Amino acid sequence: MIGSNIVQGLNAIGIDDVIGVDDLTDGPKYRNLLGAQLSDYFDRSEFYARFARREFGQVDAVFHEGACSDTMEHNGRFMLDTNYRCSKDLLDACQAQGTRLLYASSAATYGGSVAFREEPAFERPLNVYGYSKLLFDNVVRRMLPTARTGPLTQVAGFRYFNVYGPREQHKGRMASVAFHHFNQLRETGKVKLFGEYGGYGPGQQSRDFVFVDDVVAVNLWFLQHPDQSGIFNLGTGRAQPFNDVAVATVNAARAAAGDAPLALADMVRTGLIEYVPFPDALVGKYQCFTEADLARLRATGCDHRFADVATGVAAYATWLTTSG
Repeated sequence: MIGSNIVQGLNAIGIDDVIGVDDLTDGPKYRNLLGAQLSDYFDRSEFYARFARREFGQVDAVFHEGACSDTMEHNGRFMLDTNYRCSKDLLDACQAQGTRLLYASSAATYGGSVAFREEPAFERPLNVYGYSKLLFDNVVRRMLPTARTGPLTQVAGFRYFNVYGPREQHKGRMASVAFHHFNQLRETGKVKLFGEYGGYGPGQQSRDFVFVDDVVAVNLWFLQHPDQSGIFNLGTGRAQPFNDVAVATVNAARAAAGDAPLALADMVRTGLIEYVPFPDALVGKYQCFTEADLARLRATGCDHRFADVATGVAAYATWLTTSG
């Protein structure tokens, strides 16, 4: 999802010498690359070894967005091989060739923390996915100080918070709540949210929801500022309740139909929003609150302004409607 949007973003600023890398075992995923300008494409099973052998000439930068992002995946061996070892091998190859690496970390590294700063004291992953991301972040942390004693090839990791937006339809249950809300509303006429849990009222659990266009913009800012390396939060810096996502989704659909917007209470009263019991499978493994601390990102000079939920979800709903 994020990778395909980054390709579109690169094309938009005139960069089309782009090698696409993916696993298209799920064939319909090709739709994410429709309209993108690529110079070549490789399956992930082939790319890494060929890149390490320097078969692609001098590559300026690699955007490494691929991972197993299923927070319910319990096979730690698979998770670490896919998310950690693959990333570590790619880092080594990039450093050997002087190729910059901009990669996807995750807010899952914070897990049960109540603060979200890029510091070990706040990193408490609740699942092996979060741990796999933290393990690689720690490798980057160890190498950056030594790299700074000599010529530094940029390495920037982005701890994505809850990303939503176009080109995520292939992700199934791991797609964003905005995606699921849109489809629930279209198919059943209502949006379902978790009820009371973790000291939060129905639908009041809050996350830092970030529109994928903003994620692309920050990645491209770092591409244009090769002197900036490190690990950075990438979210809006403000938590919003799941209720806000549901309200934005319903009101976007109403606007498309020419209907007036409704308040949350009216949506609950009329059955447009329904609260369901919190699932037992997620008890103790669920982040009820996330909010990116943007101090480190802002200290680089990146002053990108992020869309709020109402703005981003409305744009996304329009894209979902027009893209079929």
